[in-house]
Amino acid sequence: MKRQELLVAALENGTVIDHIPSNKLFEVVNLLHLEEMKTSITVGYNLRSKKMGHKSIIKIAGKFFSDDEINQLAVVSPNVTLSVIRDYEVVEKKEVVLPDELRGIVKCANPKCITNNEPMKTLFHVISGEKAMLRCHYCNKEISLEHVKLI
Repeated sequence: MKRQELLVAALENGTVIDHIPSNKLFEVVNLLHLEEMKTSITVGYNLRSKKMGHKSIIKIAGKFFSDDEINQLAVVSPNVTLSVIRDYEVVEKKEVVLPDELRGIVKCANPKCITNNEPMKTLFHVISGEKAMLRCHYCNKEISLEHVKLI
């Protein structure tokens, strides 16, 4: 039996975002503004995965993400795996999860909310449950994760 493998160059320094649902790949690419980056980026789309059936993966040379960027990623595609690579070794690996609060990341859907009418950052509390929901700190408007608009 012939074994098929995806051959992708090893990453010297940078970040690997793995276990991206394939239907979220291009949303993640846009969110992280990868089209503006000047370093090498490898994208794998619709790859077989034992864990998910199919997945996508992004390898970004020389890029390390801030907490704010990771929180934005968590809104668009929670539960992806982020691996930080230094000198070809994984030095940190973590599952991206929604934090308890999202500050200045998500736009409130309530047009009367103070955050849509005054120059102030939004603040949402994450409500755990079967389907993740967000609640605006200021007007209590609830919105499902699938319907959020990023700022």
